[in-house]
Amino acid sequence: MQADTPRPLCIGLTGGIGSGKSEAADEFSRLGAAVIDTDLIARQLVEPGQPALAEIIKSFGKDVLDAGGRLDRARMKQRIFADVQQRRQLESILHPRIRKQVLREAAQAQAPYCLLVIPLLVETRADYSLDRVLLIDCPEALQRQRIRTRDAMSEVDIDAALRAQASRAERQAVAHDIILNDAGLPALTVAVKRLHRQYEELAIAHLRPHPS
Repeated sequence: MQADTPRPLCIGLTGGIGSGKSEAADEFSRLGAAVIDTDLIARQLVEPGQPALAEIIKSFGKDVLDAGGRLDRARMKQRIFADVQQRRQLESILHPRIRKQVLREAAQAQAPYCLLVIPLLVETRADYSLDRVLLIDCPEALQRQRIRTRDAMSEVDIDAALRAQASRAERQAVAHDIILNDAGLPALTVAVKRLHRQYEELAIAHLRPHPS
């Protein structure tokens, strides 16, 4: 991006595991937002042959790989959920690379605004220049039910996953906008459409030249 080219409006979308972030992001994408998913970028960074994977193997050992030589994501998750030091080590490898790619994609976006999907936004928001934060929220009981159904995780693993993330209250404290996703996909779609219209208006104002 040229130095005199204004960057697009950037909205950080976050939420706990099982909150419905992906469904919300998909709907924003269908409406025309440029969606940049940090989880997707992270997966690309750990493909075989990528420098990040080599650094992970060096730090954690070859037992984090599956039989095909790819990162065993389930095993890696178990390790980092159980050990905060290992989680921080993995984050130190991936987060700078993720941030670099996010900034590159945001600069190239051809949309009214960018939606940055950042599950660990509470922990890493200082790494990104965000204009607003959108939280996809839901009660913990529903969150646990969704995780149990989707990922077939044990209660012990669910407890570890929730402890490894910011609390619901911490996410609510940094959010400008909150969608309570507890009433099914149709209600989520309506809420996303409402915010999309709001973000389009903010994007126009964001790009309008300011009087000097």
